[in-house]
Amino acid sequence: MADVELFWDPVCPFAWITSRWVVEVAEQRPLEVRWRPISLRMLNEDRYGEEDLAAKQQGHAIGLALLRVAVAVDEAHGNEAVGRLYTSVGRAIHLSTDREALAAAGPRSLARRALVECDLPAELAAATEDEGRDASIRADTDVALERAGSDVGTPVLTFGPPDGPSFFGPVISRVPRGPDAVVLWEAVETIARHSWFAELKRSLREPPQVDS
Repeated sequence: MADVELFWDPVCPFAWITSRWVVEVAEQRPLEVRWRPISLRMLNEDRYGEEDLAAKQQGHAIGLALLRVAVAVDEAHGNEAVGRLYTSVGRAIHLSTDREALAAAGPRSLARRALVECDLPAELAAATEDEGRDASIRADTDVALERAGSDVGTPVLTFGPPDGPSFFGPVISRVPRGPDAVVLWEAVETIARHSWFAELKRSLREPPQVDS
């Protein structure tokens, strides 16, 4: 049983930053992480007529295509391999210096490159077009919403799954490193254990520092 579950969409920069924080903590203390999909494409499927979301629809579709590959990897090679795939895909998406070329290449090309980097079968990249995997992704997306609330996005974090506390976030603009990562982890976990605690929020002071 995992110590924590993190629901992620590969195109979300805040999910990427939070995931790197979780990885940083896992390198300093015993922490087994289960990586589960949550689809921004599915979360926003009824809202793409809104002007501020229309431009994001294509990116969200790429995220869904890559999550199909993550599901295929999970089924064939286990969840640890999903974590490695996310690291590779996330680096390509969020640390790329030529995102236009990346988008033009398409999700299948990106998935294939990541799979090869992770020593996983390159043919799993075909799952980007396998809509039959969407039911599984939607089921996990629904689980995340049931745990954290219907008005949330990515990431969603669960301590002590499946029955432990969950919440959206934390939304952080950079990755804490070293002892700071553990200090923040312990603070967030402490807050999460109080089931009656609902929200602590302030506006971001800086854009997401995906390379932090």
